[in-house]
Amino acid sequence: MRSPPFVAALVVAAGRGLRAGGGVPKQYRLLAGRPLLSHAVEVFQRHDGVGAVLVVIGDGDRDLYRKAISESAGMLSPVTGGAERQSSVLAGLEALAQSAPDIVLVHDAARPFLSPALIDAAIAAVADGAVAAVPGTPVVDTIKAVDAAGRVVATPDRANLRAVQTPQAFAFRALLDAHRRAATTGVAGLTDDASVMEWAGHAVAVFPGEAGNVKLTLPEDFDAAERRMRMAMNDTRVGQGYDVHAFTDGDHVWLGGVRIPHDRGVLAHSDGDVVLHAATDAILGALADGDIGTHFPPSDPQWRGASSDRFLAHAAELLAARGGRLAMLDVTVVCEAPRVGPYREAMRDRMAAILAVGTDRIAIKATTSEKMGFTGRREGLAALAVATVRMPGE
Repeated sequence: MRSPPFVAALVVAAGRGLRAGGGVPKQYRLLAGRPLLSHAVEVFQRHDGVGAVLVVIGDGDRDLYRKAISESAGMLSPVTGGAERQSSVLAGLEALAQSAPDIVLVHDAARPFLSPALIDAAIAAVADGAVAAVPGTPVVDTIKAVDAAGRVVATPDRANLRAVQTPQAFAFRALLDAHRRAATTGVAGLTDDASVMEWAGHAVAVFPGEAGNVKLTLPEDFDAAERRMRMAMNDTRVGQGYDVHAFTDGDHVWLGGVRIPHDRGVLAHSDGDVVLHAATDAILGALADGDIGTHFPPSDPQWRGASSDRFLAHAAELLAARGGRLAMLDVTVVCEAPRVGPYREAMRDRMAAILAVGTDRIAIKATTSEKMGFTGRREGLAALAVATVRMPGE
């Protein structure tokens, strides 16, 4: 095995999970304003020990996936899974084979609260010589085995029982071979990858799991998770942003990531989207991390004509990297023309997609300056933004 080992994370998100409600597969149901899947994937994306991340998605879920997951270094293109978990994991392993990782971590998308420390422990277990290792927590309730009629037939000693979680860690080649053998011989119904390895004759080690690493299955699980996240995000910050651009010759302006026909253009180094510029500065302000010019100097020719989507996405990435979440973004556009109303919903949709939040967290308003000042004289347009973000407390 290479030192350090090349580690890949395989996130299984191909199920339907309809018991959770919400009208979509549960991995795309919103938790704290973001799809459930994005929470689990983000932990792997940000972990220094994980070199590649691959998500196995359901047939027809590609658009949902694109809205949920942001691109990052090491993020591989998703693959479509099968009808059962085993076939989905095998599809993901086959896709990873060309990368030839030393270790693969298999994780359920429905567990959003895994910690970097748990990932460290999973990697270490296999790096130290185990072929398969799973996190487990002690069972605190008395467990009864019952027959078909519901009668108790045994009471296992709970001291010897563990409730098993994910991420489960494996030597990649051994897990791939075990899955291939199970598929070839028609063995199905194995509920986790440790069971596949047990069936294939491999020893499976158990290392300490985390009580907080819960799996979300039912609507009440999501309610409890929302409460948990609200309690953890107790550092509320507010930032403001302002941007202005003069009109020049042209036939359109960009507002909120939407191209709007107009009899003028704007004079700007980038695409001159005052809405996205103000929104970017508002988020950076909440983070106390400079302004848009700090991160994207207008003197740098690489930003000439650049799409302002990149600026707002960068601010969102900085926020996420610090464990923060956008609670609300409120933008006011000031201009005599063009009319913003007909494009308001398209702007909200586009900004929500860039920020990976629901449109209910994006407000777009428009007003005039009653023909006073530079906007009243139709010399340009401006935007003001206020961002409310929540950060983990100390």
